[in-house]
Amino acid sequence: MIRELAARILGIPRRWKRVVLVASDVFIVVFAVWASLAIRLDTFGLPGTWDVWFAILSAPVVAIPVFAGMGLYRPVVRYLPERAMWTIFQATALSVMAWVLVAFMAQLLWRGSLPRSVPIIYFAIACVLLIGSRFLAKWLISHLGRDVLAQRPTVVIYGAGAAGTQLAQSLKATHDVVAFVDDDPALHRREIANVRVHPPSALPALLANYSVQQIILSMPSISAGRRKAVVADVSRHGVKVQSLPDISDLVTGKYLVSQVREIEIDDLLGRSAVPPDLDLIRQMVAGKTIMVTGAGGSIGSELCRKISQWRPQRLVLFEANEFALYNIDRELARSREAAVVPVLGSVTDEALVRRTMEHYAVDAVFHAAAHKHVPLVEANTLEGIQNNVFGTKTVVDVAFATGVKNFVLISTDKAVRPTNVMGATKRWAELIVREKAAKAAAANTGQQFCAVRFGNVLGSNGSVVPLFKEQIAHGGPITLTDPAMTRYFMSIKEAAELIVQAGALSRGGDVFLLDMGEPMLISELAENMVRLAGLSVRNVQNPHGDIEIVAVGKRPGEKLYEELFYDDAAAERTRHPKILRAAAALDDLQMQHKLDLLRSALHEADESLARSLLFGLVVETDVNVAGRLDKATAG
Repeated sequence: MIRELAARILGIPRRWKRVVLVASDVFIVVFAVWASLAIRLDTFGLPGTWDVWFAILSAPVVAIPVFAGMGLYRPVVRYLPERAMWTIFQATALSVMAWVLVAFMAQLLWRGSLPRSVPIIYFAIACVLLIGSRFLAKWLISHLGRDVLAQRPTVVIYGAGAAGTQLAQSLKATHDVVAFVDDDPALHRREIANVRVHPPSALPALLANYSVQQIILSMPSISAGRRKAVVADVSRHGVKVQSLPDISDLVTGKYLVSQVREIEIDDLLGRSAVPPDLDLIRQMVAGKTIMVTGAGGSIGSELCRKISQWRPQRLVLFEANEFALYNIDRELARSREAAVVPVLGSVTDEALVRRTMEHYAVDAVFHAAAHKHVPLVEANTLEGIQNNVFGTKTVVDVAFATGVKNFVLISTDKAVRPTNVMGATKRWAELIVREKAAKAAAANTGQQFCAVRFGNVLGSNGSVVPLFKEQIAHGGPITLTDPAMTRYFMSIKEAAELIVQAGALSRGGDVFLLDMGEPMLISELAENMVRLAGLSVRNVQNPHGDIEIVAVGKRPGEKLYEELFYDDAAAERTRHPKILRAAAALDDLQMQHKLDLLRSALHEADESLARSLLFGLVVETDVNVAGRLDKATAG
């Protein structure tokens, strides 16, 4: 019964709670003045003169505006901090002094008299009753309404615009919206939807005073750079941070204004979105038969999602992992945006690759199939070479023989001056594609072969983001290789869009480089992910934090930093602002002879020889590149 009553009280709109609070203060002030007069005059009956009635009734008229001006009606009672006693004490003292002034003026006009000890007694009684009533209400609500409070998270909304106002209205039934925070000084100290607007500098005090459990960012139209700054600032407070969806998602109906999403680590990249060049996409995809190898992987599956939206005639999903193929096939089948053909098999199976390309008359191939986990490939060198090098060789040869118009290899920044097997195999794959492009140009077939090189994709299979999320979910610690390690990062959706557009820009033999922005410290990424989960980092400065970050040392083949270019200055701009073209290299590397030697090493299962041949070619190409750069500099 009592808990039901508490639930009903908590469900009353805030403006009516303030009305009740003001009414109780009026009663307290009236009672305090009457009691002080009664104690002083030793008469506990009703007032007998108009002078006494005026003294009693004028007190709340003077006190309530003072209380309101000093903010006694702003805080939610159940989050009232103990230091609020000092504010109530000051407000009561000021109201008593104002009341004495009013009584003095009345004494001059009406010749009434007010005993000098009455204001002191009034002040003491009022302080006790005002402070006591608020903390008694706080105690009752906190204890009797505990179950109700647990179901109503306290929320601060960052952004008091139209979207934030709608969000506050939508959340009132399920959340306790205690404050708005906004950058606009014109909104500060105002009330919107009965919620006060504060500057960002007030956020730490709001979190402490109201025991805030969530901060929701309601800034769907701000720039990516500003969003990055706000997310970085807000996430350091150790409170769960969520976000209102992008304004384009609201307009298209993908989300409602009442729906919030978890803050993604993408929001910390600060990358400005560049709309896709629809001409490039139509040129590459529309009305054509597209084949994606590695279609069930993280990059491959996102490529398939994007391509299916751009109306190809047919989309062929080529994947060796049965479960991954099943998942992406089922997902695309539900969307019904394109005719989808699932093909289960390995890219090293030349007969299957040939049958698939010939049967479906493939126009373009996006080759994403590869073993990419650095330590695993390092420990399984022969399999890494078989799949990444000879798998690419098989797909490239069949694509050339069957007349595929466009071939795009998905490469990696680890192919630049590689120190691990995975990076070296991807460099070989780039060189195989380059050689085939030269052959197509010499034969004037009109076919375009290119590679697209980029850094880490957030959330991809085997990347640090899912690993860190799993470690955070288990309470830590987060393990990273070195606090100084940096990596380039890009969202998976942006990478897929740029890959397709880069393919349309190919002139044959190109290596395209996607603009990855600035590299990010892996340690900073880990800290941000901990904070976005509403937790704190445990370190020397904060020994009682939630999650510890531990450096375990570099793994075999890892570099402290990655590169996208052999030479930044040699990269050419393209018509797309986020796609660069590496300088062309025309050296005859006798790839077929080297591939024969490498194949022989695989056949003999000679890992030492295979590694020697693998890195030997990489060193040779690096020397050639360095030589060309030296000549260009000298020239």
